[in-house]
Amino acid sequence: MKTNHVLLSAVQEASETWKNAFNSGNAAGCAAQYEANAVMHARPFGTFTGTEEIQGFWSKLIADGFSDVEYVEPKLEMVDETSMLLTSGWKMNNAHGVIHRELWVLQDDGTAKLREDDFEAQG
Repeated sequence: MKTNHVLLSAVQEASETWKNAFNSGNAAGCAAQYEANAVMHARPFGTFTGTEEIQGFWSKLIADGFSDVEYVEPKLEMVDETSMLLTSGWKMNNAHGVIHRELWVLQDDGTAKLREDDFEAQG
């Protein structure tokens, strides 16, 4: 049960760190929450692989004036002892959509990072 608690705490902390970075306009802080070879499917914008491409996406979105992201009714599901799946609705100042899959994986240092991110903007 300890692993579950450690994993849950790490995922919750990392997710909050990501949201705080985005909401403060820090694209590098957003990208830092992804594994080096993470894959992000940002529908309808495209697929971004690795932290450099992912940071570029968040930089552009922030520069375009997007901010104030909030998750709406997030659900966390344990996949195994070291990974957790997050699904949620989301909204921000001028868009909303669905997070189909955030796969958070526990790292050797005890933090969690995103390995897969699949979300959709719906307006």
